[in-house]
Amino acid sequence: MIAGGTAVADQEYGQPVVGAPEQEHGCAKIENNRPLADWPKVRSQVGRSESDEKRIRKILAGMTLAEKVGQMTQPEIGAITPDEVRQYAIGSVLNGGGSWPNRDKHATPQAWLQLADAYYDASKASRTGVPVIWGIDAVHGNNNVYGATLFPHNIGLGAAHDPCLVRDIGRATAEQIRVTGQDWAFAPTLAVVRDDRWGRTYEGFSEDPRITRAYGYEAVKGLQDNAHRRIGEDGVIATAKHFIGDGGTTGGKDQGVNASSVQDMINIHGQGYYGALAAGAQTVMISFNSWTNDEIKEGKLHGSKLAQTEILKGKMGFDGLLVSDWNGIGQVTGCTNASCPQAINAGLDVIMVPNDWKAFIANTTAQVESGQIPMSRIDDAVTRILRVKLRAGVLDGEKPSQREHAGDAKGLQDKELAREAVRESMVLLKNNKRVLPLSRRSKVLVVGKSADSMQNQTGGWTLSWQGTGNTNADFPNGTTVLGGLKQALGDANVTFSEAGDVDPKGFDAVIAVIGETPYAEGVGDIGKRTLEAAKLFPGDLAVLDKVSGKGTPVVTVYVSGRPLYTNKEINRSDAFVAAWLPGTEGQGVADLLIRGRHNGFSGKLSYSWPRSACQTPLNPGQEGYDPLFKLGYGLRDWQTGNVPVLDESSPTGNCSGGGGGGNATEDLEIFNRQDIAPYKSFIGSPDNWSGTEIGPDGEAAHSSINTVPTDVNVQGDGLKVTWNGTAPGQVYLQDPAGGSDLRGYLNADAALVFDVIVHQAPANRTVVSVHCVYPCFSEVVATKLFQDLPAGTKAKVKIPVSCFANTLDFENVNTPFLVYTDGAFQASFADVRWVPKAGKDPDAKTCAELT
Repeated sequence: MIAGGTAVADQEYGQPVVGAPEQEHGCAKIENNRPLADWPKVRSQVGRSESDEKRIRKILAGMTLAEKVGQMTQPEIGAITPDEVRQYAIGSVLNGGGSWPNRDKHATPQAWLQLADAYYDASKASRTGVPVIWGIDAVHGNNNVYGATLFPHNIGLGAAHDPCLVRDIGRATAEQIRVTGQDWAFAPTLAVVRDDRWGRTYEGFSEDPRITRAYGYEAVKGLQDNAHRRIGEDGVIATAKHFIGDGGTTGGKDQGVNASSVQDMINIHGQGYYGALAAGAQTVMISFNSWTNDEIKEGKLHGSKLAQTEILKGKMGFDGLLVSDWNGIGQVTGCTNASCPQAINAGLDVIMVPNDWKAFIANTTAQVESGQIPMSRIDDAVTRILRVKLRAGVLDGEKPSQREHAGDAKGLQDKELAREAVRESMVLLKNNKRVLPLSRRSKVLVVGKSADSMQNQTGGWTLSWQGTGNTNADFPNGTTVLGGLKQALGDANVTFSEAGDVDPKGFDAVIAVIGETPYAEGVGDIGKRTLEAAKLFPGDLAVLDKVSGKGTPVVTVYVSGRPLYTNKEINRSDAFVAAWLPGTEGQGVADLLIRGRHNGFSGKLSYSWPRSACQTPLNPGQEGYDPLFKLGYGLRDWQTGNVPVLDESSPTGNCSGGGGGGNATEDLEIFNRQDIAPYKSFIGSPDNWSGTEIGPDGEAAHSSINTVPTDVNVQGDGLKVTWNGTAPGQVYLQDPAGGSDLRGYLNADAALVFDVIVHQAPANRTVVSVHCVYPCFSEVVATKLFQDLPAGTKAKVKIPVSCFANTLDFENVNTPFLVYTDGAFQASFADVRWVPKAGKDPDAKTCAELT
């Protein structure tokens, strides 16, 4: 027998072996993990069947190369028709965040099922008849689907310290997915987060790998309906993601570099996979990050044979399929989104190629025929795909609309479970004079931007990819925190003023619901900025200043996807609650704020809470670990916490220095998937030379110029700008508050660096300029630069900032990037920054070329 996950009870040729964790209350125990000396063999709950393998070999033997490559290809639903699924023998499809049948955000379960059936029928009509499977990012419920109950994001579930709850949520999510006809959930995320500046922090259960391991086991058990030889009839295929180390990148940079040692990869970042694979997870998604240090030189893991084949499939014994992430192969050196033999040879089985899938099929087929990709590697990949489909019941199953739960709108709902999850996840950090819980007869003033905002309380990965663009009307079955308080106290006893413009005198308490606004992936990266909430969201502090110190106790409910430096907000609050991202059931928040509705606060921090603005990374065991609230901290109702008045020191700059006099040493990020504060993106033209701000959706339009979001390096990271030539226009990034001292970048031989894809070369004179509060500016002529770039191909442009030195006041730069033309031109721009020393790079432009 294999002992619990703590023990290395069995050895195979000296290799540690792990299996199911010890049980507590019928679920995985959050237990101490003994250090492992090597990657362990993982005993999966889903065992191999020789009869299955024989059947798979027979199917494989009858397939052509084209059909095999089709099985390995995964397009996005917006880029492939059902008939193309048949024609190319496609093995799987996906829908990205913010992608719905018929582009309808409010698509009904029947509309989802209709498309699922169409894909299924088309695949069954192909020569092989192998059914297609549909994957979906169901990361906190079936979050792409209108009307579905959405659960707290993983960071909140981690604070619950309840693996049984996670299994129940996995089971409920699987039912929601079956309602709309998908087969495959791209969940759970098993990142062990080390730096909370990462934009995906809320997708990790905890910085504690013990929690991640137990939760990984139970999340998979729930999603796959406690699979043994087969996935249960109420289950869907689970995905352990993202292998490996996505939560450990330097600086918390999304898709960045994890410099961990092998031992840290094994004992920190690997733990969630030991739990998930032991539970029988059938798919693993490879990570965007690199693994590079003095000893390990793997680079992007999408191209790492060490990670994919030697470790995951070899040492750990994983026999399911390995899927890439969105266009992830295109980040491997020497590859594009449509061609990457290195990634397939490294071990990828299913390649997520959202839009360029036809070119990918043609390229991969040619690479097999030329011997660049061995046929044995293709056969291994398709064997794994067929194995997963067989275990999932897809090969012998019915079309999506005929399966259990299909089309049942009631199956999208599990409000009581979600409400319970909210109650268990909330953490009470401060409770002076035991303000909480409030009396059921309380009269309260509710303030703050998140009190009546389903968008803010559900966060990213909700209906849309970023979770933006949503209104309360998009959640017909949900309840805001304000709505929950009204249900608990009665409408007459709840007054709402978002801006806090009502005198709190005469109320029993003020309830302020504030915090972060939605984001997903790298858009949420804080970068080199501080963790100071008051700088990120100054309006929140302004609201608290209006209502605090007036004699009425202030209860702050903080909605966020990560711990932040909130000393100023805590000082202005008599009680302070970390509510994380609670999902659609705001009544769960009210349940704990009001006395007698439930048993009270039980949540404990699964992330350390910072004491100062630059205190990150912040994890137990590191030198100088001194958080404001430690991992595992959380008050019960009868405790106050004795939180003193906290230091409100605020750094004048960011957490890395740079800028000003001397020499800059850090990149000045200006646009990285989104505007980087303090800069905002604008377009200008005769319609409005003062500038129209480009919204968070990446869109803005004048009669002669418009922008839409686009993919340059990764999904949605760029702005596609079209000048139609009817009038001049410009796109630019500007600090509306005024200029900054950037002399340090001139001193450091910096360059203005940006990625660009020219779709239509400029017809007329085009300039790149930098402004020092107009009419102070300097420009270079970039017409030939853009005309010479190959159309449709990404290029990196480096313009030495010294080229602007003739008329630019570097001590007062407010617009570090502007492109202007008075003719037709179309290009996509991404990753705009000033980079020290890059002006001396061999591929940097010379100033003489730009006159």
